[in-house]
Amino acid sequence: MKLEYDPVRDLLYIYFAEAHEKVAKTETVVPGVHADFNVEGKLIGIEVIDASEVMGRKIEFTLPEVPRPEMKVAT
Repeated sequence: MKLEYDPVRDLLYIYFAEAHEKVAKTETVVPGVHADFNVEGKLIGIEVIDASEVMGRKIEFTLPEVPRPEMKVAT
């Protein structure tokens, strides 16, 4: 995942795929928030227009915990 913010345009883009992946379809989630999908229907990015208004001055998010594989010690 990659975040890109343009303070001049107040635009936030969250990439869930490589930046070069082509957008096949865009859906408006709520006014000012758009979800981009590839040809297979996979979410590849989210665009937030007027990000400081939509998200607030401080943008925070929590990533889910990923279970760690059990480590085995060789004896």
